[in-house]
Amino acid sequence: MIPERLTALREEMKRRSIDIYVVPTADFHESEYVGEHFKARKFITGFTGSAGTAVITLKEAGLWTDGRYFVQAEKQLEGSTVTLYRMAEEGVPAVEEFVKDKLPQGGCIGFDGRTVNGAWGEKFVAIAEEKKGSLFV
Repeated sequence: MIPERLTALREEMKRRSIDIYVVPTADFHESEYVGEHFKARKFITGFTGSAGTAVITLKEAGLWTDGRYFVQAEKQLEGSTVTLYRMAEEGVPAVEEFVKDKLPQGGCIGFDGRTVNGAWGEKFVAIAEEKKGSLFV
């Protein structure tokens, strides 16, 4: 089910010329716990923990979560084609570092601007500018 959802998202990304799509665990108000309507990260990865961010490129998908959820995420991501990135572990890039590394020159970063806070938004703007790319918000 998750691989099919990722395939559908990637088709939409191609249609809209988006190279990387970021899916945080957030709602319009940055609530600690989000309602079912805002669980896009759960839908696209299958991970049900309350904290995490998914990043989908045209070729790979990753989930970043903290130590509270490593075991749960390993189990829930099994067979999904989503790679677990254990936040704060040595050698694991932060979401922004991953996005910067994977975004091609002139590429486009997509996200729902209503669920990405200003600090992250500014980081994505800076990455897009550095790569002479754009945002799809």
